[in-house]
Amino acid sequence: MTIFLNVVLVLTSAFLILLILMHKGKGGGMSDMFGGGMSSAAGSSGVAERNLNRITVGIALVWVVVVVLLGLATKVS
Repeated sequence: MTIFLNVVLVLTSAFLILLILMHKGKGGGMSDMFGGGMSSAAGSSGVAERNLNRITVGIALVWVVVVVLLGLATKVS
């Protein structure tokens, strides 16, 4: 069980990192330093950004559940 949860944790962690990096920068900071400011005219549509937000929140919730389950499994064993 813990091996399965560890695999799911690694996969969701990697996917969450990729999803967060796909988000459009909101101005200032690191995103503008690496060219995020140039994409304001060619940014994604509102629907695509909302869907990306929903997917990111969903994966983050799965990640939190897996972390809690791993903690419980470690405490029990």
